[in-house]
Amino acid sequence: MSKSNGFFITFEGPEGAGKSSQVAHLAEYLTSRGMECVLTREPGGTGLAETIRQVVKSHNTGEKVHDATELLLMEAARAQHVREKILPALDAGKVVICDRFSDSTTAYQGGARKLPGNIIGILNDFASAGRKPDLTFLMDLPPEAGFARISSRQSEGFDRFENEKLEFHRQVREAFLKIAHNDPQRVKVIDAAGEELEIAQQIRKITNDTLF
Repeated sequence: MSKSNGFFITFEGPEGAGKSSQVAHLAEYLTSRGMECVLTREPGGTGLAETIRQVVKSHNTGEKVHDATELLLMEAARAQHVREKILPALDAGKVVICDRFSDSTTAYQGGARKLPGNIIGILNDFASAGRKPDLTFLMDLPPEAGFARISSRQSEGFDRFENEKLEFHRQVREAFLKIAHNDPQRVKVIDAAGEELEIAQQIRKITNDTLF
């Protein structure tokens, strides 16, 4: 890893795949190796981007959030997040671990919402200032299993994406797997149905092979 540009790791996957838990496990491990880690998420990661997150995930008035609006809100949050938090951390030689990034936009707004892939590609590149992850873990899980895991949240109310029909989430999963197929060097598919600590060990090994 170059001290001048850090190392950028992202976690992707459908609802209930355990991304947040694995982000924490990996950060703890890398910190124990003497590396300074910055944990963040999308949409969100900064004050302004978190405000956009609330709009895009929880808007519940009678006014419809159009698919194009949703896409542009995601990209606006990313543009702020990348410039305000991610790039400065990478420039300082830190490891940035992000729960979701541009692959999620490709999967959700492209694969499931069916917005044009060429437009999403241009917007992803612009919003991220051309900075792509160095390593991505795709936590793969059938949507039925993911929703079984997060069923306890239902009493609190699902967000706009969690409330989508099962077919929507199947299309998200298919889009993620297509991304991994097209970029196997960067995107490592992890079977998220396994035991949490065994998955953490697998992720640790892949990270070691890539980073050290």
